[in-house]
Amino acid sequence: MLGMRVKQINNNSINQIMLITIIILICIVIFKNLYYYLPGFLGAITLYILFRKGYFTLTEKRGWNKILTSLLFILLSLVFIVLPIWAIVDYLVPQISSFANNTDKIVAQFNLLKEYMSDKPFLKDIDMSDEALLAILQRFTKYVPSILNSVAEITINILVTFFVLYFMQVHGRRMEQYIVKGIPFSPKSKSEIWTEVDSMVRSNAIGIPILGLCQGVVAMLGYWIFDADNFILMGILTGIASIVPVLGTMTIYVPLGIITLAAGQTGNGIGILLYGFLLVGSIDNILRFTILKTLGNVPPLITLFGVLLGLKLFGMLGLIFGPLILSSVGVLIKVYANEYGKGSPILLEEDYKNTP
Repeated sequence: MLGMRVKQINNNSINQIMLITIIILICIVIFKNLYYYLPGFLGAITLYILFRKGYFTLTEKRGWNKILTSLLFILLSLVFIVLPIWAIVDYLVPQISSFANNTDKIVAQFNLLKEYMSDKPFLKDIDMSDEALLAILQRFTKYVPSILNSVAEITINILVTFFVLYFMQVHGRRMEQYIVKGIPFSPKSKSEIWTEVDSMVRSNAIGIPILGLCQGVVAMLGYWIFDADNFILMGILTGIASIVPVLGTMTIYVPLGIITLAAGQTGNGIGILLYGFLLVGSIDNILRFTILKTLGNVPPLITLFGVLLGLKLFGMLGLIFGPLILSSVGVLIKVYANEYGKGSPILLEEDYKNTP
């Protein structure tokens, strides 16, 4: 008994655990107190990844000044990202406010729709009571004050985005080396993490706007052909609705088609519905198997549930980072297999072949 040695925990391991715990606690404190600026930081990360290759090409291969090149990319972001979004919002807010304030027209169209649906198969089972209309309106108007109040928050986060992006680009190589050294994984695992992050950000940051723009323009053309009221507004709303999980653009063109049918315009109503199903809806599939696949082959389920998760966590930027968080589970499993996996793939393959 006296000769037996008691195995003690390595002091180095204890120090590592304590250090990691302290880092996590500090990160939680920072995250909790700077959550207001989180969209700005996420936006900067998105733009950094999108501009990374171009920025380093100009500054390292062509010798451009780092500061001026960063300011150039910030200017391009303002012109091609911020200003178009501002123009769309500036157009939508008065249109939606005017529509919401015209209660007589809303009630008249609702009654017309209710009468039309009362004897139609499937449609008659939908709750079209006055209480249902009131609940829908209350749900809609609940978000209007938050949208108006968030103008200051959006402005501040745009400034944060460009401020952080500037320093990320100017000190990009040093920042990347610092991050790479801090990740305690093999080069293969680090490469897989970066590939997944780059692919997911590019696929969603570029793919989602392309998808929304194409579906919105095509829908707008169809609404004009079939004489829909305010076809420009309806087209923009259809493009925005492309981000809605599962239903997507159907949330706009299906109700619009039914309302047109209820108004007695049978030909135009059927035209809107068929046009929506055959053209607007099919664009989603065409783009996903062509342009979007070249940006990053993201599984549809990852996109679907990632968007749901991201919108809840981060708002609009969740469209990009929600799928990234969800896909990170698969990446971390790969990293675990690379770092600690001890299974034999050959044995598993032989077992699979021998299974009847």
